Amino acid sequence: MALDRKKLAVIHIVKKELGLTDDEYRDLLERETGVRSARDLDEEGFRRLMRFFTRSRHYRDSPDAITLRQKLYIRHLVDELGWDSRHFSNFLNKYFHKRRPEQLSKKEASKVIIALKKILARDHGQG
Repeated sequence: MALDRKKLAVIHIVKKELGLTDDEYRDLLERETGVRSARDLDEEGFRRLMRFFTRSRHYRDSPDAITLRQKLYIRHLVDELGWDSRHFSNFLNKYFHKRRPEQLSKKEASKVIIALKKILARDHGQG
């Protein structure tokens, strides 16, 4: 079964953020999943590729920087809360003195995740 558009979009966003050329991207895709086009990925291939990306040292500015996995999970939690980017930016600034998730350290990102999960649990508990 083919991947949905959202998953294909995530792959291409990460490709762009990593600054991979088309040849580098296709070689990586083939090495990690056995296909040369994201359109040919199945669900298992998508998971393998995402695991590779989340473990990639290329994705972080330093060993202390937020990981791709943390960044994606934060984005998921923000979406679950229904917050727009401005609301989330204000939240980060107020409680963590940062404007964007990319500015967070790995430790700070963990604290953001815990805070967002608590807010989500509270909101669902009242609903």
